[in-house]
Amino acid sequence: MRIDVCYFCSSKIYPGHGIQFVRNDCKIFKFCRSKCHRAFKRKKNPRKVKWTKAYRKTVGKELAIDPAFEFERRRNIPIKYDRELWQKTLEAIKKVEGIKNKRQAAYIMQRLRKGREIETQRDIREVQRDLSLIKSPAAGLKERMAMEEAIVEEEHDSDMEEQVVEVME
Repeated sequence: MRIDVCYFCSSKIYPGHGIQFVRNDCKIFKFCRSKCHRAFKRKKNPRKVKWTKAYRKTVGKELAIDPAFEFERRRNIPIKYDRELWQKTLEAIKKVEGIKNKRQAAYIMQRLRKGREIETQRDIREVQRDLSLIKSPAAGLKERMAMEEAIVEEEHDSDMEEQVVEVME
């Protein structure tokens, strides 16, 4: 059973599904649904349409560079059937799939951590900017009173110094 890939959105196309378009130069385009076919006919760029895998990879929302993708490439080399070879191939495919899933999960977790850090930094900046709205007016009352007393004492000391200077003259 051959599972093809949609030319526009890169999703899987199972046998008996989708639309096939053959251009005059004999290039074959396979689409998973009419939505992709219509977008292709309208000459839309898959990297700019937000619901495609190409867009997600260009924006950095999906893992784009991974050696495991090499195994998914299509190889049109005829090989004589060998049961052992097929068993080894299926085992290798399962291992590669497991590795790919682990790497994608790690990539997603890394993006989530980065997003959380950005959110906390944004929250901290917002709180610091609007701190006057959060603090109650009486919160710094003791500190303000102490500062006012210190200012009054400094003024009183400077007045005393001026009086001493006048007396000495």
